[in-house]
Amino acid sequence: MTPQKLRMMVTQVMKRILLVDDHPLLLDGLARLITTVCGCEVCGMAGNVNQALALVESEMPDLIVTNLTMPGRNGMELIKDLGATHPEIPIIVFSTHDELMYAERALRAGARGYVMKDKPPERMVEAIRVVLAGGVFVGKAVTNHLLQTLNPLRNHLQPSFPLERLTDREMEVFEMIGQAKSNHEIASLLHISPRTLDAHRTHIRVKLGLADGCELSRYAIHWNEVGAIQG
Repeated sequence: MTPQKLRMMVTQVMKRILLVDDHPLLLDGLARLITTVCGCEVCGMAGNVNQALALVESEMPDLIVTNLTMPGRNGMELIKDLGATHPEIPIIVFSTHDELMYAERALRAGARGYVMKDKPPERMVEAIRVVLAGGVFVGKAVTNHLLQTLNPLRNHLQPSFPLERLTDREMEVFEMIGQAKSNHEIASLLHISPRTLDAHRTHIRVKLGLADGCELSRYAIHWNEVGAIQG
């Protein structure tokens, strides 16, 4: 077999991956991991949802790896949009957001995998291989939770997961409250106004049946601690 034919065969089987994150250094590191360890091609890198949607149309990747929190529209919205327009393209979420709180929500939106950024690089390599092979990749804690929710007896005896009542944006706010971030920090990180943040906090309290801001903070911190222990 000639070198030219060999290169053609490699090109034909090499999977093409689109990366979506607003941190350039992280994108560069992830790109190197994908090309050197996974043996895949990075066909594009986007810093926000609009750039990602444009690259999907021009590059038609075999897989997308996306962050959740980005300027403007978030990664969950990207997953839902692509679920409507390109459901055949699998998506892996690569995020700092706690897996126990977000993975099930991401899977329901249409994602096929969830990897937290504080995990070893091998975790992402495994996730890419599993998802490209047609599987779903999440951590053990999430798998256990999903199995519990499918148990009819357990569902009858216990209330549903309370955070399921929150919207995707409210979940982001809730997690950041649990990380003891100030209102100013949260508004800045999510690119929203203080008034919008106050509205989100109110909606969260009402949906979770919490009396005031102090109770919301205690509840959010507790959930973050539970996620850290189980993750």
